[in-house]
Amino acid sequence: MTFDANASSAGIARRRFLAVSAAAGLGGTLFPGALLALATQPIATSSGVSGAAPAADAQPDLRGWPPITPEMIDAAAAIAAIKLTDEQKQMMLEGLVGQRNSALRVRTLHLANSVAPTSVFNPLPAGTPATHSAGSMPVRLGPAPNTSTLSVSALVSQEETVAFATVRELGEALRLRKLTSVALTKMYLARLKRYDPALHFVITLTEERAIAQAEQADREIAAGKYRGPLHGIPWGAKDLLAVKGYPTTWGAAGFEQQHFDEDAEVVKRLDAAGAILVAKLSMGALAQGDLWFGGRTRNPWNLRQGSSGSSAGSASAVGAGCVGFAIGTETLGSISSPSTRCGATGLRPSFGLVPRTGAMALSWSMDKIGPIARSVEDCALVLNAIYGPDDHDRSVQPAPFHVDLTLDVRRLRVGYLKSAFEAPVFQPLSAEETSKLSAAERASREQTHRAEFDRRVYDAKFEAATLDHLRAMGVALTPVELPGFHFSALLSVLSAEGAAAFDELTLSGRDRLLTGQKPYDWPNEFRTARFIPAVDYIQAQRARSVAITAMHELFLGVDVIVTPSGGSQLTATNLCGQPAVIVPNGLRGDDAPPFSAGIDEWPDYGGPGTPVSITFLAPLYGEAKACALAAAYQQKTGFHRLHPKIG
Repeated sequence: MTFDANASSAGIARRRFLAVSAAAGLGGTLFPGALLALATQPIATSSGVSGAAPAADAQPDLRGWPPITPEMIDAAAAIAAIKLTDEQKQMMLEGLVGQRNSALRVRTLHLANSVAPTSVFNPLPAGTPATHSAGSMPVRLGPAPNTSTLSVSALVSQEETVAFATVRELGEALRLRKLTSVALTKMYLARLKRYDPALHFVITLTEERAIAQAEQADREIAAGKYRGPLHGIPWGAKDLLAVKGYPTTWGAAGFEQQHFDEDAEVVKRLDAAGAILVAKLSMGALAQGDLWFGGRTRNPWNLRQGSSGSSAGSASAVGAGCVGFAIGTETLGSISSPSTRCGATGLRPSFGLVPRTGAMALSWSMDKIGPIARSVEDCALVLNAIYGPDDHDRSVQPAPFHVDLTLDVRRLRVGYLKSAFEAPVFQPLSAEETSKLSAAERASREQTHRAEFDRRVYDAKFEAATLDHLRAMGVALTPVELPGFHFSALLSVLSAEGAAAFDELTLSGRDRLLTGQKPYDWPNEFRTARFIPAVDYIQAQRARSVAITAMHELFLGVDVIVTPSGGSQLTATNLCGQPAVIVPNGLRGDDAPPFSAGIDEWPDYGGPGTPVSITFLAPLYGEAKACALAAAYQQKTGFHRLHPKIG
């Protein structure tokens, strides 16, 4: 190897250039002349003030920040779980000043929530051929429904029958002109107004828009211009979908008057399908839980219990028979949990199947949009209208959704998570858990622990019955297990992306306006997430690649996996992108352990007369087969036909 003195000098200059730029925190925005001038100046001191001439764009305020000291590095190193020598800490000081200055400069951009990172999450493992759609195909449905009880007169005499009819049934009645969209829309608007004081599920009614759409739908249907099974069907949107002319509040105090000038892509697609938007429904503040600035959305089966969330109003309104269907979103359980609680059917599609353009971002690599309705068939019809790439959301794959609900499900390869269906075994509290408690506190903790176990034992009966029903349908079941992977250790991805999505909220202090201010609420979560090192975030994403491969291998041998709706599968599939269909699985009887909210604001257990659910998982972009099995299961059991009696 020959040594080039000129090349060596250039390399030294280049390194010096990068060091100066990093320390100043300005390199990427300065003109070349300014950069050359900086290269001849001393590197900025640890005071955090670069002394560089201001660039033409907005300048960060570098004043007021204390010098970075070795003691600060010690504290930060403890948080980041790294060990440093004194020499290493001294060497880091200048670079840390540059990192802080760069971060301050980025903050001057005031990035909107709609600005996505340049990196795009792809849940397909390396080497897996992408599945491409062969073009849009209609959902292959089962037999035509009976619409004999659905008519305009029934809206008065048998309102409950109409209100809880499926989308398929309502759509057929509209097509046959037994019902009108205007009459149906007015009925659902009236029910939303009637039950909202008890359920707190409406943020904004879109009444004027809805009536105009319904009138147009009736004219088109009368003229023979039928757009399909969603034509004339009233629906509700989780209030993170932008709708022009109406507030989009994200359920959060401080955002009550937020407006956007364009409809979300999903709203546009449902408009094109002829569906009628009647309301923007409640969501937990910034997509957390069921608590929003207007109160806590309630479970229509138990008004003392929250609906769960964050698709709180979507599931509650469907469960209460106040919309034909709704749109929800899920990052980590936000379709699954409220659908379970409210007795609705939810379809969380694969990551990257439905465009999120015009929807609030919480986690760019985990957010998913999907339908909540009364049946799997309804969910399939809605998903068929909203899936597929657009021109903006770069995460969306050109994957197919060709669902056949007439499929002989006995031909499917069906697995079940064996350990999740095993009878619970009581584990007493350990001495470590109780050693520092008083006798009274210990007794109370043990009583609560026993009550939680009794509830698990009771609900396990429903889960075991699921397998019996499937076997009776002729479905062969193969035991499987999730990969032995610490999926929950990767949730720093969600924390970091959520904190970035709402960075301005944290930095401005406006997070204090949010209704929830407990340690588990977003304000504290976002503040805490700012201490996740960038290296650890990237390491979590790399570990996620390993998890994705492991989950992909699990699904190589099965078309569908049956599982209880909670547990570690919920974390695993949300991180790795697999779809889920959540269906009602019966009602707890009068012998069920009692409901007790206690001090828990989100009690998971609703007590006697409340619904349970079961979940059908599928490989990436394989939701069609999960829909086929779940729909057949619903036809076998009829649990989706149950509905609450609201006072």
